[in-house]
Amino acid sequence: MASSLEHLGTDHVDSYVLHGPASGRGWTEYDAEVWAAMGRERDAGRTRLLGASNVSLWHLEQLLASGAEAPAFVQNRCFARNGWDREVRTLCKRRGIIYQGFSLLTANLEVLRDPLIARIASRTNATPAQVVFRFALAMGMLPLTGTSDPAHMQQDLASRDLPLSADETSAIESLVG
Repeated sequence: MASSLEHLGTDHVDSYVLHGPASGRGWTEYDAEVWAAMGRERDAGRTRLLGASNVSLWHLEQLLASGAEAPAFVQNRCFARNGWDREVRTLCKRRGIIYQGFSLLTANLEVLRDPLIARIASRTNATPAQVVFRFALAMGMLPLTGTSDPAHMQQDLASRDLPLSADETSAIESLVG
């Protein structure tokens, strides 16, 4: 953490993310050790929030059952073909954990090209990407974007105001998964 803070020229970061627990073996002793060390960094004031990324339902359930502090947020790649990570989102909602969906566009190119998305985009004078981001918000996700293009940033923010009906939300949810 110290070298990262030095390179960033700051005394703290807003969030510190466990980037995928030890895959395939569930929540391990190593994961618990790393999570505890991250907590110590937060307690020392070098970070504000702890999160986990690329976690399966199984990993998240095990983390929570271990008695360790729950993450403030979960960041997962969100695929339509996998039901938009429904099970993890549901657990996050139940436990008050913010679900942050990433790769909403690049992981779902088939959704961006779907006629339903095109119709909604046309009706709302929006881009297909804006429709997907608005859908994510309607589903309780905080969409993450990696764009550095100012125009795309403005479009992403404008997606919050798109009208999307409950029927349209349900239809998008069932497009692929």
